[in-house]
Amino acid sequence: MKIETGYMPFKGFKTFYRVVGEKTDRAPLVLLHGGPGSTHNYFEVLDPLAELTHRQIVSYDQIGCGESYVEGHPELWTLGTWMEELSCLLNYLHITDFHLLGQSWGGMLAIAYAIEKKPQGLRSLILSSTLPQSQLWGKEQHRLITFMSEEDQKAIAEAERTGNFQSPAYLEANDHYVARHEFVIGPDTPECMSRKKRFGNEAYLVAWGPNEYNPTGTLKDFNYTDRLCEISCPTLVVSGTNDLCTPYIAKTMYDRIPNAKWELFYGARHMVFTEQTDKYLKMMTAWLKTE
Repeated sequence: MKIETGYMPFKGFKTFYRVVGEKTDRAPLVLLHGGPGSTHNYFEVLDPLAELTHRQIVSYDQIGCGESYVEGHPELWTLGTWMEELSCLLNYLHITDFHLLGQSWGGMLAIAYAIEKKPQGLRSLILSSTLPQSQLWGKEQHRLITFMSEEDQKAIAEAERTGNFQSPAYLEANDHYVARHEFVIGPDTPECMSRKKRFGNEAYLVAWGPNEYNPTGTLKDFNYTDRLCEISCPTLVVSGTNDLCTPYIAKTMYDRIPNAKWELFYGARHMVFTEQTDKYLKMMTAWLKTE
């Protein structure tokens, strides 16, 4: 399978991109990773879609992480920066018609891009384990925390009260939270998930906050709930029953987006496509054949 990588100049830095598959007359699938500050790595489990759907699969490391690593520039870590980067990449790769899949923070970016830019060539949206509103997300994460042990709840509450997110008790509690709702690296973990990567810690802290349940950064007021009705393209909402994207958050999007479909994966956490890859590939193949 053909894989092409390269760099796009952006704001005096560079954005790494990865294109899988041969160019065809079918609209590429563009992937937006989570974080902010994660990388494209985990999307490599979706490489088979290039052959299954006869189209190119495009991913990239958003500025601030991975092969596009930048630090010491807190002014960059805004929704506006990442929206501009996406527009520039589409132009740089001469992509006019495309499907857009965003996971977690990447889904936030996809929602904002679809509503603010209204791109003519957007064939469909796939909103995977994502959110329309930061404060709703924080509220739902705190609800999930109430199902944890009393010890873990106290450790998290104390960290939030003091602002000390480095105490051993808090770090252990947060690890338990991650294991319940995000992911755990184990013997069956895909290599692209366990591979060493350069995480954009500054981008995450400045844009989002100290953890998943405290959105205090530049994205703290992100809220497109009441504008989801402006999304005009077919939209697929995807989530897991044990996901950070709770069924309530997923339904908030499903209820408000016209022409939306919702796929709920039983037992899956936040990285649905890495936990139930075969099922996810089948779902995406069927979706892309009809849109």
